[in-house]
This record gives sequence, C-alpha cells and structure tokens, in this order.
Amino acid sequence: MEESKNLFSQSGVIITLLLIAIPVTVASLYLIAYAAKVIKEFQFKILLKKYNENLANLLPSEIEKLRLRAKQLDYQLSHDELGSTLSASDPKGLINQIDKLHTLRFVDTKKKTQPKHSIEPAQVNLILAYIVSAAFWLVIGTTIGEYLGIKFLAPDVDHISWLSFGRLRPAHTNMVFWGWCSLAMVGLAYYVIPKISNISKINIRKGYQSFWLMNTAVLLGTIMLMSGVNNGGGEYREYTWPVMVIFGSGIFLSLQNFYAMIAARTSEEIYISSWYVVSAMMFLLVITLVAYLPQWQNGLGETIVQGYYMHQGVGMWFMLFNLGLMYYFLPQQLNKPIYSYSLGILAFWSQILFYTLIGTHHFIFSSIPWWLQTVAIVGSVGMVIPVIAGSTNFLLTFKGSWHKVTHSYSLPFYVIGIVFYFTGSLQGTAEAFRFTNQLWHFTDFTIAHSHLTMYGIITFMLWAFIYTLLPRLTGNEPPHFTVGAHFWMAFIGLLFYTIPLMYGATIKGLMWMDGKPFIDSVTVMKPYWLWRAIGGSLMWLSHLVFAFNIYRIIKPTKKYELPQNASEVLAALENLNLESKQN
Repeated sequence: MEESKNLFSQSGVIITLLLIAIPVTVASLYLIAYAAKVIKEFQFKILLKKYNENLANLLPSEIEKLRLRAKQLDYQLSHDELGSTLSASDPKGLINQIDKLHTLRFVDTKKKTQPKHSIEPAQVNLILAYIVSAAFWLVIGTTIGEYLGIKFLAPDVDHISWLSFGRLRPAHTNMVFWGWCSLAMVGLAYYVIPKISNISKINIRKGYQSFWLMNTAVLLGTIMLMSGVNNGGGEYREYTWPVMVIFGSGIFLSLQNFYAMIAARTSEEIYISSWYVVSAMMFLLVITLVAYLPQWQNGLGETIVQGYYMHQGVGMWFMLFNLGLMYYFLPQQLNKPIYSYSLGILAFWSQILFYTLIGTHHFIFSSIPWWLQTVAIVGSVGMVIPVIAGSTNFLLTFKGSWHKVTHSYSLPFYVIGIVFYFTGSLQGTAEAFRFTNQLWHFTDFTIAHSHLTMYGIITFMLWAFIYTLLPRLTGNEPPHFTVGAHFWMAFIGLLFYTIPLMYGATIKGLMWMDGKPFIDSVTVMKPYWLWRAIGGSLMWLSHLVFAFNIYRIIKPTKKYELPQNASEVLAALENLNLESKQN
C-alpha cells in the first residue's frame, strides 16, 4: 500500500514520464507554431480584404499617379547601350516564369525521389518479391491483430476453436515477426549489401531459395498454430522446431550470400551496415538454436532461456538489422555522410555487450537467482549507451537538413523511427527497475511497450527504407497523398493504442499491489481496451494504404495530365511530329 502511494518517487516511473514528456512537448511546440501560422494567415486575409476595399475606392487622380509611378518603375534598358542589339535571354525561365503557379497546392508538394537506379532486373525482381510478400504478411497478420483487439471488447464474438485468442495471438505475433519484418529486412539487405560492397553480380538463385524457405516456414507455422499445434508456453517461440529449422535454413542461405558479397568487395574497409546485418543474422541462428535445444527445456532453465531468446530476438535480430539498414539509407536519403562512424562502432559493440545480458529482467521477483536478475537490470541500464550513441548519430546526421523533412514523403518515417528508438528503448530500461517491473510487468503496459518498439521503431524504419528504395528500383512514385495518409493513420493509431494502455496498465498494477480483486482490474481496463481497438483499427487501415502504395509503385496508373512547362510542351510536340511522320 505504501509503495503504491510513493509511485512518483520511483526512478523507473520518473524516467518513463520524462520519455513520454519529450515527444509530447515536441508535438505541443509544433502545434503552437502551426496554430500561430494559421492565425497569421487569417489576420493577413483580413488585412487583404480591407486593402482590396481601399483599392476599389481609389480616386481617378490617385490611380493616375500610380500608373505614372508604375511606368517609372518598369523602365527598362534598350540593351544596346554598349553597342549590342541582342535581346535579353532567359533560357531557364527564371524571370518570365517567376509569377507562374501551375498547380493548386492543397497539399504541400513533395520532392521527387532520385532517378531510377541502374540495377540488374533479376536483382530488382528478387527485392520486390521479398517486399511484396512482406507487405502481404503485414496485412494478413495485422488483420488477425485487429480481430484480436475486437475480442477484448466482445470476447463472445465467436465460438470457433481455431479463432480462439490462444491460437490467434501467436499467429498474429509470429506472422508479423517472421513474415513482415524479417522478409522486409532481408529483401532490403539484397540491395544494401551489394551496394556497399560494390558488387554487381549476386547469387539470385540462392536469394530465391532463402525467400521460399522463409515464406514456407511462416505459412506452415501459421497453419499449425491455428490448428493447435505449437511449441508450448514460450512467447515468440510458438513455432515447432521443424518450422524454425526451415526458417533458419532460409536465413543461413542469405547469410552465405551476404558473406560472399562482403568477402568479394572491391573496397578495403567493411562499411558499418555490413557489421550490423551479418551480426544480426548470426545472432538469430545462435539464439534460435539455443532456444530449441532440449537440454535445458525444464523448470527454471527453460524460463531463463525463454527470456534470453525473447529479448535477443527483438534486440539482436530486428533492432541490430534495422540499425544496419539505417546507417545506409539515412545518409543516402539526406545526401550526406553519417555524422560519426565512431559513434556507430560504439553503439554496435555496446549493444552486443549489454543487450545479451538483459533477458531475465522479464522475471524479476521470480525463482531465478537474485544475482542474475541484478545482472539483467545492470545490463538494461547499460543499454543507455548504445541507444544514446545511435540516436545522437542519426539526429546529428539530420543537422542542417531538417528543412528536407517537410518536402519528403519518406523522411517523416525516419524521424518517427529514430524518436521511438530513443524513447521506446529507454522505456525498456525504465521498466527493468524492480519497482516498475513489479508495477507494470504482466499488465497491458508490456503490450504497449512491445508495440512502441516493434511498431514505432522497426516497422516505421522499414517503411522509411521501402519508400526510399522502391521508387529508385522501378522509377515510379507512390501517390504522395496516400503516403501521407499512411503515415498519419499509423502514427496517430500507435499513440491511441499505446498511451491509454500505459495509463490503464498503471492503474491495474496499482490495484494488484493494493490487493484489489483481480476481476476489478479487468473491469477497469475496458475503456482503455476500446482505445486500443480504435488505435489498432487506424494502424490496420494504414497497412491497407501501404499495400496500395506498393502496388502503385510496381504497377503505376496512367497519368492524365496536360503539358505544363516548356519542356513538357516541346516533348509533346516532338511526339506529335513523330506520330504524324509514322502515319
């Protein structure tokens, strides 16, 4: 009872409140600045209206004086003062077109991406295969998640065994983990690794073998989970070992492919992205092997291994891999080098040092040895080093380039991914303290945290990379309006999903600590589960828009636009002349 009253004196709670305050403060400042801009525009319209009224009431004498003054101001040289009779030339239209506006800017015009890159068609098709299948699993997996969110509010919506929460929940999480995130990451790496190794030839056949093995594992694993066949109680470890052997084989083939490219590189140094990507794939194979070996699958041994596997899967596979992709795509998109290579190396080695120790912070106050719990807490605090090093590196890379964000449809995804990388990762540190762990663990706070990290960090980063790369592979732009709709629905949906859950989970945890009946803590969560469903629905709708954008990038629609500028008019005239000659 006393501990719950001293809630705001606890270090973990204070850190969490500060992490929440950072993006809220930034968003508030932005809204204030935007409101000031709107007010300024409104005031200008009022002034303009009064000005026009004054113009309409000008006397003839006043108008005549204005015409005389305009004639004086419009005086031009004859251009032959120095003996030349050449007329002034304006080849770029800087003067003649200065007052022209061809389009109505209802939505801020975004800059076009770079021209289509010269890449082997086979490699392009391989990358597109990974991305399209990843988008497919994202839509299917989150459709299941959307249904699960509804079941929280209407638990009796169905009475079908394979639609039960216990079967759908692991199907949702594993499909998003191994289907969406993993396939998207490996597909993007099939562009990044050859580029930074300066290799033009890659083993396309082995790439497709990896592709089919990974997809087969996700399909078989989903069917088995929904049929009630699973690995038991291990979270994110529900696939049976034969399924994970298939998936691991696919990862191993791609690892061989990437290793061969790096070994055959034409540059002397290995760029940091290769460090992250190859290490992530090696860690995945190791932690999966450890998690499925039968020697320690009993009692506390299995619990310790589960904590190791579950946390390493997130931090040493998804996070490590995505950070490697970030070190390539962010500098490329900003057209400038990464701020500090040394910070990247510091973040790399410190993450390997500390992240591999923190799995058992999920089992504070359990029967696991107290010293091991303490090591996990210390490792969680140590994670401040790689998180701050990485976040600082990315944000300082933006230095001098923040103006590009408003004119890019991909950079906002980068910014959100980086912000959540900082706040979401440090939130994990805050949750590791003993008091906050006692308060929040086994409540919906953990669900909110997992979505802040896997969705706010990993998924937003992947979207940023995909919107950066695909137009350069196909030469086609997605509709900028629908990319904006995707971004805002996903971002607002994530906030609606996580913030109410964190608030409600805190109330639930305090009720548990105060000895209140368990059923009361279930009842109190109902309004927060409603917000979870609303936020989840927005997130799910954004995924449908994302899939549409992918389709438009790969299969663009025919544009019905008349020529606007001189270049377009001349090109249309040339095409018309060619058609007339052929006829």
